[in-house]
Amino acid sequence: MKNLVIIPTYNEVENAEKIIRAVLALPEGFEILIIDDGSPDGTAQVVRTLQADYPERLHLIERNGKQGLGTAYLTGFHWGLERGYDYIFEMDADFSHSPDDLPRLLKACSEDGADMSIGSRYCNGVSVVNWPISRILISYFASVYVRTVLGFKIYDSTAGFICYSRKVLETIKLDEVQMKGYGFQIEMKYTAHKLGFKISEVPVIFINRKEGTSKMSGSIFGEAFWGVIKLRFRKFSK
Repeated sequence: MKNLVIIPTYNEVENAEKIIRAVLALPEGFEILIIDDGSPDGTAQVVRTLQADYPERLHLIERNGKQGLGTAYLTGFHWGLERGYDYIFEMDADFSHSPDDLPRLLKACSEDGADMSIGSRYCNGVSVVNWPISRILISYFASVYVRTVLGFKIYDSTAGFICYSRKVLETIKLDEVQMKGYGFQIEMKYTAHKLGFKISEVPVIFINRKEGTSKMSGSIFGEAFWGVIKLRFRKFSK
């Protein structure tokens, strides 16, 4: 199997080397695609330097300026599909997603029959460490809102730690994905669900970043709120 982990970055110089080495040390032989949106702190230079250590397994796309999380992943999905990867992952750079959980997400798809697996913070209660209570409540009730509006039985619809089988990304019309921020995660999961794919939630512990700064903003939440209502009335076809 060819497994690709996509990690978008913007000003992650404190975390870049550590997350890359941690993922590439796993025995499953993951590869990494870093998509850097013009980080002024030198994140991309750190990645370029590390490519000498991992010439066949560490890849880099540099973009001009902040273009949004969703567009970064869509760029990565197209890149991975063109190069024949079997499983493609979404993952944050800041260790809020543990590299040690990547094999568990892979197993849920490659051995246990899921088409898409989610590293879920909420399928076994609330598994979040070092987040302020206000942010936990916003995130948790965002997923409650999605389940209520869409009738979508996924506990962590806003999660950003995901394994996609190739067939899911080949079937979803990636160029028609509309939401680019927080709502992107909801739209991708709901689209896969409506297209009939099996989605599995794998319980993980989410740990708030120790270094660097969060990229979350109010406009991202606004897009998700109204975007979910639009999703309710969209028609889906393969």
